[in-house]
Amino acid sequence: MKIRFLKICSILPVLLLAAAGVGAQDYKRELNLTKGAVVEIVNDYGRVEVTAPRSDSDEKTETKSLLTASSEKSISEREIRLGGEKGKTQITVVPTGAKKRVDLTLVVPERTSLRILTRAGEVRVSGDFAAVEVETETGTIAADVPLDNLDYNFVWTASRPRYVSDVELDKTREKSAGRFVVGGRVTKKTPKSKFSNSRIPDEETAESTETPANSDGAPDENKDDKKEKKSKDKNEKQSSVALRFTTARGIVLLNVNPNEVPSDLRERPLTNAAKAIIRSGDSLLMEAIRRASPKYFGDYAATLPPSRFEPSLNQKKNNQIYFDANVKTVLARVTDINNRAVADLKKDDFQVFERGEEREIVSVEPTTSPFNLVLLLDVSGSVENYVDFIRKAARAFVETADRRDRIAIIIFNEDVKQISTFSTDKGKLSASLDTFDAGGGTAYYDALAYVLAETLKPLRGERSAVVVLTDGDDNHSFLPFDALLGSIQESGALIYPLYVPSALIAASNADLNANIDPLRAKYMGLTTKAEGEGERLAQVSGGVYYPITQLSQIQKAYDDIVLQLRTAYSVTFKSNLVETSDRTTASPRLKIRIRRDNTFVRLGSVVEVKQGVSETK
Repeated sequence: MKIRFLKICSILPVLLLAAAGVGAQDYKRELNLTKGAVVEIVNDYGRVEVTAPRSDSDEKTETKSLLTASSEKSISEREIRLGGEKGKTQITVVPTGAKKRVDLTLVVPERTSLRILTRAGEVRVSGDFAAVEVETETGTIAADVPLDNLDYNFVWTASRPRYVSDVELDKTREKSAGRFVVGGRVTKKTPKSKFSNSRIPDEETAESTETPANSDGAPDENKDDKKEKKSKDKNEKQSSVALRFTTARGIVLLNVNPNEVPSDLRERPLTNAAKAIIRSGDSLLMEAIRRASPKYFGDYAATLPPSRFEPSLNQKKNNQIYFDANVKTVLARVTDINNRAVADLKKDDFQVFERGEEREIVSVEPTTSPFNLVLLLDVSGSVENYVDFIRKAARAFVETADRRDRIAIIIFNEDVKQISTFSTDKGKLSASLDTFDAGGGTAYYDALAYVLAETLKPLRGERSAVVVLTDGDDNHSFLPFDALLGSIQESGALIYPLYVPSALIAASNADLNANIDPLRAKYMGLTTKAEGEGERLAQVSGGVYYPITQLSQIQKAYDDIVLQLRTAYSVTFKSNLVETSDRTTASPRLKIRIRRDNTFVRLGSVVEVKQGVSETK
């Protein structure tokens, strides 16, 4: 025992040194900067992120700013050179290896003036700056700054402009030597950013700011007025932000989350899917399309009735049905930690709560009610020449689905097209699959949003699901992926993505015996981006994600989807809640728990079992 203890003691310092080496990858340094500081950063092959939080105090107090340098390898102090002269702080990254990447994060006082030089690294600036000058080659430049008084000048030296802005910018100007410039000014008249504290003055404020007139009716601009005007101009100058960005082929983002940038940044006419999304009135999806194509969005929005875009108050109906304490039935879908439906649950497995108080359960029965199913098929160029495979796979799903389920079929490439409305006629559904060809770009996100906004919106509250057959890669949508997630949750529809690598289909068509050599398909996988998005779609909606590595798995996935759809429960209980009869989803005051670990419940529509009492208000 003593020998073992001595061995542990001798090994312990080595372990501590190793742990210290792992934690020594970041370099941190506090900098003494004051409000209005001037900072220059040079970092050729790393990311630069600078934040200037707005403070409530106008005093020019000394601030300690934190500089953090991160890398996969340890960073020595000599790799981060600090210097400066005449009130300027210079930060230069000099990595020891040519391929070593060093990322910088810096917090500075408000009204700091920045100059950042990089090549391939991304640059992000966020907060209240006096001026930001950035020069890069291919790196993305993302700025999130106040828009009250913004002066901007964006220059592309080796490509056409690629940018996304939260506000409309001036038109692109082509200059000599292949340069393109987007420049102008944004004032308080434009929509304010999240950093802005300005607001539109009310009538009382507007009256108090009118210029007084003398007896002749002319403005009386005395010394006090001139002094006040001069002070106002000075304050506006002090609160202005100047952005000067120069890039060879980079992307510029102005007050836009990088995760909300679409895959195609070209200004282009709206597709049928994009128009349907605008008509839906979904503000988040509409805003994403406006950013991607502001000119065409404005032109199309102007043709629609104003009531679809202006906020309105919903008036209560004179006659509503209110229910006393009675018996209700709620649809409950129970899943495990992997989003798999949990079957064979009994009445004793359930607990029902209203306002935190447990209610008596009358019965729990497996539900057999039909579904509204949308089969969404990718017929883009990524699967071109494989239209027979798409048709065969789609027909297999139609045959697998329950005969009572209503199925609609929608195809997409650069745009969407509904080739069959909801129907239980399997012969009609099968015949519709002979009416399309494959080819074109892939607007997957737009197509999914179209299904939610156009096809399923009238059916909200009913049992609905979307089965997607695609390779998961998008290259032509107006919408970014993240813009979809909120609308998916609100729709209540389950999403079952089947992601099939196009190379797998190609190999299968080229060689019927391809499965004999499993190594041949080893690298015929999905992109990491598609994998992650497929999992998120299923998780957010409550569906299941199916990454296909062998074509034989498609039919197994169909069988499993049908099983998942049928695994739900009608829970009948005695209720004390008083609700209107037009509710199509469960009240947030209603909770159901399962007496099993790692189980989750999603509630659907609530139905009254007893007759209500009509009440006139």
